[in-house]
Amino acid sequence: MESIQATKQRFGIIGNSATLNRAIEKAIQVSPTDISVLVTGESGVGKDVTARAIHGTSDRKHNDLVIVNCGAIPEGIIESELFGHEKGAFTGANDAREGYFQKADGGTIFLDEIGDTPKNVQVKLLRVLENGEFFRVGSSKVQKADVRLIAATNRDLWQMVQDGSFREDLYYRLDTVQIQLPPLRER
Repeated sequence: MESIQATKQRFGIIGNSATLNRAIEKAIQVSPTDISVLVTGESGVGKDVTARAIHGTSDRKHNDLVIVNCGAIPEGIIESELFGHEKGAFTGANDAREGYFQKADGGTIFLDEIGDTPKNVQVKLLRVLENGEFFRVGSSKVQKADVRLIAATNRDLWQMVQDGSFREDLYYRLDTVQIQLPPLRER
């Protein structure tokens, strides 16, 4: 197992505080498992770097790490981007296309800004987490993917659950292990 300092140097993690070191230590401990991880913290604290560190020190490191910014994908196409689609599934779907989950098969998928995911897609994410199964848009054929999921947010997901904008069952699936990154000003 890599040391905290070696991991920070290898992945360019900036700062030195007890809180940051605990977060890195937790990332190192969880990396050899396939447990879902939720990385939280303000914008710019290195949630993506932490995901790279977890993937890069895991048994899946020789397979792809697929990074998806859920907040940057328009609501109308996020399902197609994540799970793929069949030819003719919607206007402009001239060819079948695999989604990010298929591209990450055997590796890790990092869903940044998971709190921006629409509720209809949250149900489908829950199914993938439960049994690795999903449907492409426009298909009734079950697809499978062996993927480790790392999610990140700068929002308070628990408050979103209370407000009804985030599914409680998905929250508990994602929050198996939470790594809270401290703000840069506290490092």
